[in-house]
Amino acid sequence: SITGLVRGGWISGSARFDGTELIGASDRVLRQIRGARIGMIFQDPLSSLHPYYPVGWQIVEMIRLHQRHVSKAAARQRAVEMLDLVGIPRAAERIGDYPHQFSGGMRQRVMIAMAMALEPELLIADEPTTALDVTVQAQVLSVMRRLQEEAGTTIILITHDLGVVADIADQIVVMYAGRAMERADRRTLFYDSANPYTQGLLASLPTHDGGRTRLTPIKGTPPSTIDPPERCPFAPRCPHAYGHCWESEPDLEPVGLDPAHRSACWLTIDSRDRLPAGQP
Repeated sequence: SITGLVRGGWISGSARFDGTELIGASDRVLRQIRGARIGMIFQDPLSSLHPYYPVGWQIVEMIRLHQRHVSKAAARQRAVEMLDLVGIPRAAERIGDYPHQFSGGMRQRVMIAMAMALEPELLIADEPTTALDVTVQAQVLSVMRRLQEEAGTTIILITHDLGVVADIADQIVVMYAGRAMERADRRTLFYDSANPYTQGLLASLPTHDGGRTRLTPIKGTPPSTIDPPERCPFAPRCPHAYGHCWESEPDLEPVGLDPAHRSACWLTIDSRDRLPAGQP
């Protein structure tokens, strides 16, 4: 949606990138930004890579589309360098292989190589470790982290895996039913969260020290995002909900004296008493 890849969808709101409004931008403007300044890693690399063309050809095509002065030989050499950088063995030989000849983890690395080939300023990674085993997942995250450090690229990582979040994120936004529920830095969110939904997510995780013998699930089901409610979206599942939670939707407000930590909740911040706001 941000980069204009959703065809026929109704999109509202604002997404500004370096002063350029992306929502509603023309195809010409988006073509100049996509790939060159904003890279993307999709959830399923097999469906994102064209099955009829070698992976190297696809990377070369992307490079030459945005840098027309680069020769085919130079673009091919850059593709080999990127595949080698993300850990593809014998990159110079495998550049001519097709997507089906790579494993899931290798295809994801190819997608990372393609997304980072032009050193974009922003990388949007949508569930980049889905369906990967933990070993390959760690390797993929390590590659992303190394590329981030070397190229100075900002990464927007979209994931439901809190372990991945704890491993790689600096700033975190917790989403529920398409809405931001809490925003904080990594340490604050994991050790001093304020929103009931965030606390429910953390309570559902297993602990390594045996401190909790049973997981605590979040009861109920999420609301429909086709017809979103005009109230707190988490109210039907929240153990602390009261009257006001059912009447209007809270905004992201600062938690205590920390302006960088924000929570969308009508309740008091202190989870030890969790009294509704304004009540004694």
